[in-house]
Amino acid sequence: MKFRPCIDIHNGKVKQIVGGSLKDVGDQARENFSSEYDSTFYARKYREDGLKGGHIIMLNSAASAYYAATKAQALGALSAYPDGMQIGGGITAENAAEYLEAGASHVIVTSYVFWQGRIEWEHLEKLSRAVGKERVVLDLSCRSREDGSYYVVTDRWQKFTDVKLSNAVMEELGEFCGEFLVHGVDVEGKASGIMEELVRLLAAYEGRKVTYAGGIGSMEDLKEFERLSGGKLDFTIGSALDLFGGKIPYEVVREKFS
Repeated sequence: MKFRPCIDIHNGKVKQIVGGSLKDVGDQARENFSSEYDSTFYARKYREDGLKGGHIIMLNSAASAYYAATKAQALGALSAYPDGMQIGGGITAENAAEYLEAGASHVIVTSYVFWQGRIEWEHLEKLSRAVGKERVVLDLSCRSREDGSYYVVTDRWQKFTDVKLSNAVMEELGEFCGEFLVHGVDVEGKASGIMEELVRLLAAYEGRKVTYAGGIGSMEDLKEFERLSGGKLDFTIGSALDLFGGKIPYEVVREKFS
């Protein structure tokens, strides 16, 4: 169980947002924190502290007026910490190599693979061939539906797919990737506690490495996460970390879980 740091970039700035509030229209999001520092500050810090395997997420669509500024911030972070962080946001088989050459250790993909609400196996195979499956991280970020099940969401967490998260689905997808990243979008950015059933579901999977993000708001939440997951899952903390204006001490988490 390791701490995976993050750098979320929206409208050209490092931010922490409430995940479910993100809207492409007007490039809107409810912000928890907007940093006075750029992405390279955080990337250098993670590098100096020896934290590998964190993720950089570009939260603007390619059609956004802010996309160029957001991408520039992302590339700056990769340059500051070569081979130290993963990157996601608009990744396809056609552009993945650009980010790996810029310094990313892995590329994180959702919408390109979960195309038009379903798994596009051709895209997944094409991506795996282009960069090698061990450098692909599939983002299975999900939201709950009325039946209590979790469904993968795409397009910056705005659109439901018909893909219900399960051990069987993860087994199948695991043949084409090196890791999974899963944001519990219903609690993302709220520091309101973890999605317990989702954590149990992820911990029951025995294949690829899984990193969970969403809702960890205190050291007590982190302790409960460790108990429910059996220490099998890695984790990310965003808004609740003092590095981003929260109350959880970054140094304590780093020292205990690096």
